[in-house]
Amino acid sequence: MAATITAGTATAALPITLQADKKQLVHHVFFWLKNPDSVEDRDKLVEGVKTLSTIETIRKLHVGVLASTEKREVVDTSWQVSELMFFDDNVGQKIYQDHPLHLAFIKNYGHLWARVLVYDAAEAL
Repeated sequence: MAATITAGTATAALPITLQADKKQLVHHVFFWLKNPDSVEDRDKLVEGVKTLSTIETIRKLHVGVLASTEKREVVDTSWQVSELMFFDDNVGQKIYQDHPLHLAFIKNYGHLWARVLVYDAAEAL
């Protein structure tokens, strides 16, 4: 009886840490401006976030501002700008974190924000 190894079997045989590193990663960042009512500061930060789009490991970048949706108890409307990035895996996200463009973004635009909150989520398989 010949043993057949499928892709799923091979993946299951990998150490858990390697499997986790190969899951798509979503990096969602929320920014609170020092001057929350300043459209100029908001637009400047949006401009800065968009400069990150050329980092080679970012698969998709969505830059957002607060939407005018209905007010509900579960919706946080206290932030001003968000960035949502998709990476192939943890390695791609780490390259982004250390990338000179990301470090320049922090240096050149960090004076605009009072608070930053990050949510990193790995794809659930």
